[in-house]
Amino acid sequence: MGVMLDSSVLIGAERGVLRIEDLLRSLAEEPVAMAAITASELLHGCYRARDAAVRTRRLAFVEGLLGALPVLPFGIAEARRHAELWAALAQGGTVIGPHDMLVGASALAQGYRLATLNRSEFSRIPGLRLIETERFML
Repeated sequence: MGVMLDSSVLIGAERGVLRIEDLLRSLAEEPVAMAAITASELLHGCYRARDAAVRTRRLAFVEGLLGALPVLPFGIAEARRHAELWAALAQGGTVIGPHDMLVGASALAQGYRLATLNRSEFSRIPGLRLIETERFML
């Protein structure tokens, strides 16, 4: 089993409100990765920064993450899980944000648990196992 890190956890680490080292230590030897959409979300936050210093700081942080963590691609297995999840949530009237659905589908397709600070959205995904990350907040 592995753990996928959601952008909320990584942004919390970048902002200094989440102890990412403690979270990673608690995972012991489990593989840790991020979904491709998470990399896109993080990079989007860098590129939309209006202040050059903020953009530079964010880019350095994100590039460090991209160099340290595997980024899991969105392939056909993830697409199948996404389509299934999207249909199930729509039928149940509990649709969540499109990026969160992609992250959730990626975690499910890989058999990974998810570390997130956005439990309200991700808890709606049947079968997705969430990690208690709030205890790592400052």
